[in-house]
Amino acid sequence: MPIEDFIISVYCCVEDNWEVLTEGKRLRQRGYAPKLSDQEVITMEIVGESLGIETDKGIWAYFRGHWLEWFPQLGSRANFSKQASALWVMKQRLQRQLLIQQEVFDDDLFIVDGFPIPVCLFARAKRCQCFKGEADYGYCAAKDETYYGFEGHIIISYQGLVVGYTLTAASVDERDALWDMTEAIRGVLLGDKGYIRPLLKTELAAQGIQLETPLRKNMNDARDPRYVKCMNTVRRRVETVIGQLSEHFGIERVWARDLWHLSNRLFRKFLAHTIGVYFNRMQGHEPIQLEHLITA
Repeated sequence: MPIEDFIISVYCCVEDNWEVLTEGKRLRQRGYAPKLSDQEVITMEIVGESLGIETDKGIWAYFRGHWLEWFPQLGSRANFSKQASALWVMKQRLQRQLLIQQEVFDDDLFIVDGFPIPVCLFARAKRCQCFKGEADYGYCAAKDETYYGFEGHIIISYQGLVVGYTLTAASVDERDALWDMTEAIRGVLLGDKGYIRPLLKTELAAQGIQLETPLRKNMNDARDPRYVKCMNTVRRRVETVIGQLSEHFGIERVWARDLWHLSNRLFRKFLAHTIGVYFNRMQGHEPIQLEHLITA
């Protein structure tokens, strides 16, 4: 859709859900409401991320230079950044509300995987002062390298919607991080070989989740080879989603100096991705083909 229609559609989506998100209460108990409404700020963040603009400064500059007539109360960059960061809970709630509207939690097939979020180059890790006591060293098998930073973990539905996510230090075992994301899902959960752990499979089964992974070469696989092949094919969808989050939304780049601002950046990227899939499904398009969502 044209960029004008996309901005209007995003704003209407935020506005239509706002009363549910705030539960009919005032968001701020003290002081005056900001001149630039919270709905406008979240709209600007979603649109900016959807256009591949990753930073608060970049989003502010884009709307200041191109859409000031539509957002006449846009003030300073510092005030925009502060207001955007303070709305992290609302972005979480909106993303979950969109998932509920699409009945995603009624699905019975989900996929899990992780991705690296390096804080700095490995050579600078010992001198890095950011995220001390929070980030750690980890290994990325896909890139065959050790890095210093965090690891993001996501669970997606078959349609490609991010239904669960968490952030851990890079040294944390991805199997342990799984528990932070599985509360709302039931059914089959596909993972890679990194999630192999008999006790984990048993504990998830007690929660109504059937964990399925490829087996290592030294393990006997009694499953039908056609099932295993189909499972591996479906599991690649999470790699597609992670590729989108990384290449288009820049989720592996850290433009923050503390965990709070980093978390806010992640929340709005997941929200922007969810909005894109949501609009594609409404228009009858392939859900995760986001490259054609916005036209010139």
